[in-house]
Amino acid sequence: MIWKGLVCALILTRLAHAASAWPPQLEMRVPFEPTAFPSDGRTYLTYELYLTNFAANPITLRRVEVLDADNSSAAPIAAFEAPQLNSLVQPIGSQSSASGNGDPQQLGGGRSVVVFLWIALEHGASVPNHLRQRVTTAEFVADGAVVATHHRELLVLGPPVAGANWLADDGPSNDPENHHRRGILVFQGRALIARRYAIDWQQSQNGKTFSGEASDKRSYYAYGKPVLAVADGTVVTAKDGLPDNVPRHNGEFTPALEMTPDTVFGNHIVLDLGGQQFATYCHLQPGSMRVNVGDHVRRGQVLAKIGDSGDAREPHVHFQVQTSADPLAGEGVPYLIDHYRVKSADDVWHTRTRELPLGGMLIDFGQPVPFSSGR
Repeated sequence: MIWKGLVCALILTRLAHAASAWPPQLEMRVPFEPTAFPSDGRTYLTYELYLTNFAANPITLRRVEVLDADNSSAAPIAAFEAPQLNSLVQPIGSQSSASGNGDPQQLGGGRSVVVFLWIALEHGASVPNHLRQRVTTAEFVADGAVVATHHRELLVLGPPVAGANWLADDGPSNDPENHHRRGILVFQGRALIARRYAIDWQQSQNGKTFSGEASDKRSYYAYGKPVLAVADGTVVTAKDGLPDNVPRHNGEFTPALEMTPDTVFGNHIVLDLGGQQFATYCHLQPGSMRVNVGDHVRRGQVLAKIGDSGDAREPHVHFQVQTSADPLAGEGVPYLIDHYRVKSADDVWHTRTRELPLGGMLIDFGQPVPFSSGR
């Protein structure tokens, strides 16, 4: 009996050890690898880490680290923990949190979250060729999701508009309120962010985008201004004929047409830039189109005028570069604008070369194009 008891105890000990040896049931996945891009003296890496808890019990996220996958002895490139981690985590679905209890760091059994990562490397710092993710929870530490950092060629483009005082509204940033950055859309069975690096170019003077009646589209400085081909390319989409909206914000906005996949971009143009990269211009003025599908355009060529069509609360041009001719079906990729000036907080203009403007920057692209404004 004594030996039988000892054998049972040994078996139970081994089973307990085997159970503890199982790897954490946390899936880590990066659906689209980042491409490092420069801006404002730093180098940025922007991507999404999807986490799914395949266990029945909830887990509590404590820390997310990003490491150089090719140098195991190097310190983490970036680390995020509460309270910063709270603003990076977004549950998938309609739940207010992944666990349903209001805590964004609680990941319930069978639930998923997206961690929106935005890594800024100081000027001169080397960019690792590969990144590895490390997730620390209250229960375990898990490593995985190795990704490369130069997924696409960075195209050097001209500006999509000309002149001064262009506000990069909702431009590249990791602000939780940035509807471009957080704009996940499932298309053809895949979760995509075509707007990842999109910018709503508005023209601003003295902190305002209009002068006069706010509901009059012609009061807005951007209305009727020309949009330009950012590179030599081929027109693959040139949709016209949709009406402008009456400018309104917040709950007062009522679009001129029901928003569908066919109308959300309003009148818009898509250029094939080559290398599976496409430039999209949205919310153009009806009747202003100067190109047709199949046209070959040259950099700097006038394409159309800025309007207020589609899902636009006020006149502006939404500009993005994505990996598909269909603006809904591609992944947003970064690009560089060859030359511009940005206004600093102390009202000094600084020249930038081959960088991507960030959200909230006020930009001067140089001399305006001689073109009737239509205002």
